[in-house]
Amino acid sequence: MSTNFTNGEANTDHESLITPLLSSRRSLVNSTSQVAIVGAHVCPIESLDYEIAENDFFKQDWRSRGKMQIFQYVLMKWLLCFLIGLIVSLIGFFNNLAVENIAGMKFVVTSNMMLAKRFGMAFLVFSVSNLILTLFASIITAFIAPAAAGSGIPEVKAYLNGVDAPGIFSFRTLVIKIIGSITAVSSSLLVGKAGPMVHTGACVAALLGQGGSKRFKLTWRWLRIFKNDRDRRDLVTCGSAAGMAAAFRAPVGGVLFALEEMASWWRSALLWRSFFTTAVVAIVLRALIDFCLSGKCGLFGKGGLIMFDVYSESVTYHLIDVLPVLTLGAIGGILGSLYNFLLDKVLRIYSRINEKGVVYKILLACAISIFTSCLLFGLPWLASCQPCPSDASEACPTIGRSGNFKKFQCPPGHYNDLASLIFNTNDDSVRNLFSKNTNFEFQYPSILIFFVTCFFLSIISFGIVAPAGLFIPVIVTGASYGRFVGMLVGSHSNLDHGLYAVLGAASFLAGSMRMTVSLCVIILELTNNLLLLPLIMLVLLVSKTVADAFNSNIYDLIMNAKGFPYLETHTEPYMRQLTVGDVVRGPLQVFQGIEKVGNIVHVLSTTSHNGFPVIDEPPLSESPVLYGLILRAHVIELLKKKAFMPTPVPIGTDALNLFSAGDFSKRGSGNGDKIEDLQFTEEEMEMFLDLHPFTNASPYTVVDSMSLAKALILFREVGLRHLMVTPKISGRSPVVGILTRHDFMPGHILGLHPMLTRSRWKRLRIRAPRIFKLF
Repeated sequence: MSTNFTNGEANTDHESLITPLLSSRRSLVNSTSQVAIVGAHVCPIESLDYEIAENDFFKQDWRSRGKMQIFQYVLMKWLLCFLIGLIVSLIGFFNNLAVENIAGMKFVVTSNMMLAKRFGMAFLVFSVSNLILTLFASIITAFIAPAAAGSGIPEVKAYLNGVDAPGIFSFRTLVIKIIGSITAVSSSLLVGKAGPMVHTGACVAALLGQGGSKRFKLTWRWLRIFKNDRDRRDLVTCGSAAGMAAAFRAPVGGVLFALEEMASWWRSALLWRSFFTTAVVAIVLRALIDFCLSGKCGLFGKGGLIMFDVYSESVTYHLIDVLPVLTLGAIGGILGSLYNFLLDKVLRIYSRINEKGVVYKILLACAISIFTSCLLFGLPWLASCQPCPSDASEACPTIGRSGNFKKFQCPPGHYNDLASLIFNTNDDSVRNLFSKNTNFEFQYPSILIFFVTCFFLSIISFGIVAPAGLFIPVIVTGASYGRFVGMLVGSHSNLDHGLYAVLGAASFLAGSMRMTVSLCVIILELTNNLLLLPLIMLVLLVSKTVADAFNSNIYDLIMNAKGFPYLETHTEPYMRQLTVGDVVRGPLQVFQGIEKVGNIVHVLSTTSHNGFPVIDEPPLSESPVLYGLILRAHVIELLKKKAFMPTPVPIGTDALNLFSAGDFSKRGSGNGDKIEDLQFTEEEMEMFLDLHPFTNASPYTVVDSMSLAKALILFREVGLRHLMVTPKISGRSPVVGILTRHDFMPGHILGLHPMLTRSRWKRLRIRAPRIFKLF
């Protein structure tokens, strides 16, 4: 039955696995596969169940809870939010401390060799150190935790939408995400650490909320409160907000990022808890950075964590400045959509390479590292040396690892402006571009070369088998062309070139990621100046509007490529023309209210459905009636405890004494019990099992004449895994089928109804998810 999911929520279609990746022809048959490529491994996608199964056992458990248990539940929510904020802030600080020191030591050694005019040895040290760091990051990711590859934001976003891919929140993924991100960013690859920090925060939240661990003897009763998808979803949302707050020191921006981009479901209580979590992050980071200002953190620089306090004074602008700002927004929208298009194509090409095995993935990463090192070391030689300005606010030329006046190969009293941007860490490059009162420190060719280099390097670097984010590369690229526009406008504008760099970063972020409110607040928190608000709002709105005319945001494109069955907030027009009866399919597997054990074992062994309607027939009722829905995991738990009866009679209240609430809670990690692991005698197979006390007697149901669009809204807003379909006309079977996530996928719908023509398919920009080995 296509309407009941398997462990992967739908039976995988063999044809979808062999479809050529870059095929020019798109089939309209239903080749949708609910299988995602996470890392290098094909992982079945599991839907999350945010609906509460209100069966008799659940109701009795809640009735028996006293005030102390309710207080314990509320207290643990806030305590876990505090722990998430504390741990994520410590990880964020450690990441930046490690990156600043590893990359800083590399640049110090290389710069010292450059000062001694040992250019060949400097290039060798620079390229070999980058290669070793990249090789280490790719090896540990490919062999230990492939799910740690990439940004992680698409996986977290899909999880909060109700899609769970195994391994994305495991402890192994968390460790490799941290170590791999540090080494990848330190290797001078044009990748960021903001996306991995969001994934890291979500991992921390998921691990804290999984209810303890028997392996590590963490079985305290208070830890078992959150063994359900709904509470874990709230914690993961707080974790993603904390990760963004730790990456940019933007607590309010982190909350808005989780609200605007990540979460598919929101409420006021979650807003308060996520705000509390990011506040903890901000306080802890502030304390740690104050400690490092004393010089006890090595080469941590000016505090790190990408804090650009570059506009602490008043910013004046006039009506004449609006036109270049609008132009900057339009350029950002065009470049952002082009960036997404090219990145999508490159990831498809990389998937062809990655299909050949782990060795090819590692070789690809190493080749990109060598190419990047050659560009970063070689391109500054194209720039001419500039004399140091007499009124420079810092030492010129720069002798240390950071600053606006890199000496590179220049003679005394001169600096290489391109080296100040390109032969530097990403954080320092952004600081130099954002810096105020530096209108004459960069040349046109240097800024243009830096922009083109960042644009294409960030595209080819993202798809390697290592943790890699997109936020910082996009900020660097946008800031470079923003400053270039400011240089072109010159004296015709009252705005500083550094401000144009800020606006360029904002426009490119909006053009690629299509966020507005959260980006606006994040940038304001980065620049520490509220006076920029009108200009940033204007450029974000224009950029997003222009980019939306071409394609989707980058994270949606990646989710589509990975095959995540993500449910959008909007419904497609053709869904108004279809009813749920047009997409629901059989055969339907059902259980009787009192079912024979042998029949249950047979159904569970021959199908992989995760939900089964429970039907009462005479003599339990006058006519066939739908009693409710029972989950596969609950049925297996009943079989495991062998709560059997010799005759088909109701078990009554005795069922509540045989089980505890923990028996039906969802495990945090690892595989659950399988029907193949259970053994039964012939006598037990002839016995009976009363399913009534454990059946959700009030599942969400819709009539088969409801439009598919209305059903999708209900399914997404409530966070369902199964939606029962009942007949509108009485006298028929009490249930027609079950709608699952797979039934709302465009590829499935258009495959069942070919009257929705290819032209409609193209016009709506609908594409069936493909199977891509991205990382």
